[in-house]
Amino acid sequence: MISKNQIKLIQSLKRKKNRDELNLFVAEGEKLVSDLLPHFRCKHIFSTLSDFKGSETISDIEMKKITHLSTPSTVLAVLEKTPAKFDIENIEGQLSIALDDVQDPGNVGTILRIADWFGISHVFCSHACADVYNSKTVKATMGALARVKVFYVDLPDFLKKVNCPVYGTFMDGENIYTETLPSQGIIVMGNEGQGICTDVEKHINRRLAIPSFGKNGSESLNVAMATGIVCSEFRRRNNF
Repeated sequence: MISKNQIKLIQSLKRKKNRDELNLFVAEGEKLVSDLLPHFRCKHIFSTLSDFKGSETISDIEMKKITHLSTPSTVLAVLEKTPAKFDIENIEGQLSIALDDVQDPGNVGTILRIADWFGISHVFCSHACADVYNSKTVKATMGALARVKVFYVDLPDFLKKVNCPVYGTFMDGENIYTETLPSQGIIVMGNEGQGICTDVEKHINRRLAIPSFGKNGSESLNVAMATGIVCSEFRRRNNF
């Protein structure tokens, strides 16, 4: 049986302030928890399954009391956040992603999953981006959080210091399919509604656009979808 204090702790982790103060976050789902356990120190595991290794078995009713999701999963874990550091010189020789105020947790989580798929190990987020340890973000990463390192930085200041190409996506940019794309650099993706802000745009030296092939079609792409297209084109150019 789960205790009242444990329920209170888990419910408190819905708020970023508490996640930061306690250095904890919640992951839900049998496969997701299994993927994350080797990479994060575990404080608690609760499961409605009797055979999930290392878990305390609880009832469906108890799981509904602690879940952060609209539909409870069979497994919930409370994990410790892992601090990460980066060497700016190493970053300059790789392909990385920077997110400028991407605020939807699902978009941030999906972008981490995209980064993982394309072998991109560093994602830099402005401070206004959704918290990577938000339960919805963690769920959307599908385990990529174990392999992709995420850093919250003053994005204009960070981009000012790097010595590598900085690419940004704009409606008036150059056609990505005709531009020369290197194997290293930083790809900046902007806010869902406003795009890349002026302070960040000042540090972008390569402007790209994903051309639309439809007539009278959608005005723009979802930021996660656009990230997938851009990353795919960078990797295709340098690996085939």
